[in-house]
Amino acid sequence: MADQVATNITWHEGDITPEMRASNMGQRGATLWLTGLSGSGKSTVAVELERMLLSRGKHAYRLDGDNIRMGLNKNLGFSAEDRAENIRRIGEVTKLFADSGMISIASFISPYKVDRDQVRAVHAESEIPFFEIYVACPLEEAEKRDPKGLYKKARAGEIKGFTGIDDPYDEPEHAELVLNTHEQTVQESAKALLDLLEANGIVS
Repeated sequence: MADQVATNITWHEGDITPEMRASNMGQRGATLWLTGLSGSGKSTVAVELERMLLSRGKHAYRLDGDNIRMGLNKNLGFSAEDRAENIRRIGEVTKLFADSGMISIASFISPYKVDRDQVRAVHAESEIPFFEIYVACPLEEAEKRDPKGLYKKARAGEIKGFTGIDDPYDEPEHAELVLNTHEQTVQESAKALLDLLEANGIVS
């Protein structure tokens, strides 16, 4: 957890409650956190879920690992420290989106359990629903897909500290849902996420 550096600051409470936002939006805010290896299908499933939700008149926003690194986190690399800060920042952003009443769909490799647990804790402190989704795709299948050619570069030694090759991935132990994207279609995976939201009263 990051230490508070700024001093002489005070949290300013507003007048709008989560219940008021839910009534206004016609849904509850929540975060769906998709974690898994590169090439596992996280982003593809997230895109389809966002489409499904918006087609039903729901409010959702997708945050993608590479996209965020082109803006908000463009000053971070891939060291363990930078990865932790990357996930910490995204955890705070997804919490804000969810607090506004949006369904926040985050697709990040987020390889370390400790970082994901901190994101969950940040949501729990604010009583915001958080669902960890393990996009479980075997390394062999993810490497076979290799949509960005990253595994090939990692195997050739051109990329160091690549998750699944020479850097570890901590598999979730208590994920709210596991998607086996090597066995399910994109639509089936997105529908499973939609069902999860409905079962937990986030959308109807």
